[in-house]
Amino acid sequence: MAALWGGRFTEAADDRFKKFNDSLRFDYRLAKQDIIGSISWSRALEQVNVLSSQEQKSLESALNELAEEVAADPQQILQSDAEDIHSFVESKLIEKVGDLGKKLHTGRSRNDQVATDLKLWCKEQSAELCELIVRLQQALLDVAQREQSTVMPGYTHLQRAQPISFGHWCLAYVEMFDRDLSRMRDTTERLDRCPLGSGALAGTAYPIDRHALARDLGFKQATQNSLDAVSDRDHVVELLADASMSMMHLSRMAEDLIFYNSGEAGFIELADNVTSGSSLMPQKKNPDALELIRGKTGRVFGSLSGIMMTLKALPLAYNKDMQEDKEGLFDALDNWGDCLEMMAMVLDGLKTNKPRMLAAAQQGYANATELADYLVSKDIPFREAHHIVGEVVVSAISRQVALEDFTLEQLKEFSSVIESDVYQHLTIDACLAKREVLGGTSLTSVMSALEEQRIDVKQEPVAAEVVGSTTEGQVQNAMGTMQLRINAHKAELLNVRHAKLSDVDDITKIVNYWSDAGETLPRSRFDVLNSILDFSVAVNEDEIVGCASLYIYGTGLAEIRSVGINPEHQGAGQGRALIDHMLLRAQELELERVIVLTRVPDFFAKHGFTELEKELLPEKVIKDCEGCPKKEACDEIAMEFQIQ
Repeated sequence: MAALWGGRFTEAADDRFKKFNDSLRFDYRLAKQDIIGSISWSRALEQVNVLSSQEQKSLESALNELAEEVAADPQQILQSDAEDIHSFVESKLIEKVGDLGKKLHTGRSRNDQVATDLKLWCKEQSAELCELIVRLQQALLDVAQREQSTVMPGYTHLQRAQPISFGHWCLAYVEMFDRDLSRMRDTTERLDRCPLGSGALAGTAYPIDRHALARDLGFKQATQNSLDAVSDRDHVVELLADASMSMMHLSRMAEDLIFYNSGEAGFIELADNVTSGSSLMPQKKNPDALELIRGKTGRVFGSLSGIMMTLKALPLAYNKDMQEDKEGLFDALDNWGDCLEMMAMVLDGLKTNKPRMLAAAQQGYANATELADYLVSKDIPFREAHHIVGEVVVSAISRQVALEDFTLEQLKEFSSVIESDVYQHLTIDACLAKREVLGGTSLTSVMSALEEQRIDVKQEPVAAEVVGSTTEGQVQNAMGTMQLRINAHKAELLNVRHAKLSDVDDITKIVNYWSDAGETLPRSRFDVLNSILDFSVAVNEDEIVGCASLYIYGTGLAEIRSVGINPEHQGAGQGRALIDHMLLRAQELELERVIVLTRVPDFFAKHGFTELEKELLPEKVIKDCEGCPKKEACDEIAMEFQIQ
């Protein structure tokens, strides 16, 4: 296959150079993006009269045909002798439409072409990786809900420190992955600028509307400087940095679980489907999945170091060195995605050994701090209390007994202020319940931390507020709050947002469709306009495909209204995402309950709504039903969701 740049040369490239120079073996992954970019470029060329309308249609048709062929048989790309994916697409286009295909590259360079292709790929991969992170968060939350009262030792320096719940451990990693999501979104926001039209380095010579071109390709805006646009690889560095940070979190989690799974700890058992055996020792069950996650972390770190070394000394603008941006990126993001999926799989089959975990928490004098705090409550300065408890621990070790096994008389030998009430402070339950502070390990504190609300530190532990007691309902609320947060992430991934004034007509269409079908109350355009701030919308490829509103009564009660999804977009998750978005809004507004009148109670039940007697609805809600065409034969079910 002839090179795109061959006219300048009188001799063919050496085969060894060609092999060294060509990038098709890895940039073939950009085939879809290169075709999409080429279609948009053909439309831009039509706008500046380089291509006629018919020529553009012919090119777009041929490119769409090529996209289908490549999707059906990606291997055909690798079997080609093309230098890179751009050469492959252009040569195949020429085969289909003849010399017309040669016009497509007018005003375009491979420099801005590859920059555009890679950004399009990065945007797509970022969305997929964010979804995988949220799935892992959900898996962690599922384990936390199941193991919320499972007590285990917490560690510092890999030494038993203080007791925690396994649910609290799970939620710590949920927080880490929340930060990973935040970084990914920041990165995606910065990379959402289209370089196409920047030419080789100085901009294209044709009056291309680059803003329109950017919108056509799904970018928020166009790049502002051609030199920077073709040589910018910050997004590659940022994505690899995001991947490295998240892989560090995954590796830490893997290390924890490897230790918990060891014979020395014996806290958990991994499922057979994520472990392997020994070729020599038949009794072995090795945590291979977790070890591979830990091992692949170094591989991702290496990709980050590699691209930074590649870029650090490059002059403006494009240099061939930049070809080295893709292999490491592709490999790192592939492995990151695999590790996220694998960790979720590990959690899915994980079993806990509760007696072993509790026994470990009771050993190692984990309640020593509680004894020191007890002495502080008796007006002994903490430093003195710390010294006293140190002496108690030394004595306990020599006698091989637990602190709580000392008699009162024995404890009084260390401090006369100790009374019989000390024992209630030395239980595992008391150790956990006392950490009733923002970010603490008590189950009620976990709830407060997740709600990001400050609470008063309790001076004395309350007997009822211990693991497995009546605070279980509060723990459920804590988990529910975290579930709302994860659901909000899912909604964001499905592109659910607050409505804008420009959405009024689209919302009105959806509302009218479902009101005509007898499913929702009719609302005029004027009604929608006046209540636009109540609405949220689901967006698919810049098209509004669903809506819902959160109406707040003067009493503080909220009602979800006007829920509707375009029929052709049903079943894709937008309805669920809209409801999750509504509930999050209600939580942010510190509302206590949300109601809904619905003919699909099963749908809302999946979100935690419970059925409610209509007679218990406020009078205002009933009055609003007067506009319903089915008011005389109402078949709606009343349901409510308790926020707190």
